Amino acid sequence: MNAQAERAEAVGQTMGFSVPDPQSLPSLKGKVSEEEWRLRCELAATYRLAALYGWDDMIFTHISVRCPDEGGKERFLINPYGVFFDEMTATSLVKVDVDGQVVGETPYFSNPAGFTIHSALHMSRQDAHAVLHLHTPYGVAVSAQQGGLKRYTQFAMIVHDDVAYHGYEGIATDHDERERIVADMGNHGFLILRNHGTLTVGANCATAFLRMYFLEQACICAGNWG
Repeated sequence: MNAQAERAEAVGQTMGFSVPDPQSLPSLKGKVSEEEWRLRCELAATYRLAALYGWDDMIFTHISVRCPDEGGKERFLINPYGVFFDEMTATSLVKVDVDGQVVGETPYFSNPAGFTIHSALHMSRQDAHAVLHLHTPYGVAVSAQQGGLKRYTQFAMIVHDDVAYHGYEGIATDHDERERIVADMGNHGFLILRNHGTLTVGANCATAFLRMYFLEQACICAGNWG
C-alpha cells in the first residue's frame, strides 16, 4: 500500500474522494452561537495566514481551537480533510470531539489521526485554547538536528527557553502517545516534534500564530546559518 492509500484508509475514505468547494456552502452565521462563529472566523483567518506565509503542507497538518462545551462535552474546531489552507472558510471548519470524530452536520470529514497531538494538549492545558502544528521544511530540518534549535539569532533567543522536545514515534495514530506529548511539553509554549515538525499553543489563535512566527524565523535563520 502506498503513502496516499494509507492516508486515505486512515480517514476511512478511498483515494480520489470528492471534497465540496468551501465557497459553495451556506453560511453558518446565525446558526451557531456568536462565540463559536467568532472562533470560526479567527481560525479560518489563521489557516489563510499560514498559507500566506508559506507554512502550509497542502492538506497534511492542522490548526485547532477549543469551542464552547456542548452538554458538558468538549468540542473543538479543525480543518476538514482535503481542503487547502488558502481555501478555508469559517463555515467549512468541522467540529470534533476529543477523539477527533465529527459532531454535527457537515459535508466534510476529519482526519482523527491528525487530532491526536492537538487533543492531548487541549485536554491537558486549559491555556491551550489554540494549537498550531506545522511541517515546514526549515522547522522539520531543525527538528532532525541532534542539538535542536541553537541560540544563533535573536529570534532563537526569544523562544529558546520556552521550547520543549518530543521524540518521533511515527504517524500520530496511537492515543497512548498523548500522555508522552503532554509530559514532554509541560508548561512550555513551543514544541519541536523530532523529525516531524513544530507546534505552538496559545490562549487564542493570535498568540499561537505569533509564537509560531518567532519559531519559524528562528528555524529559517538556523537553516541558513554559515
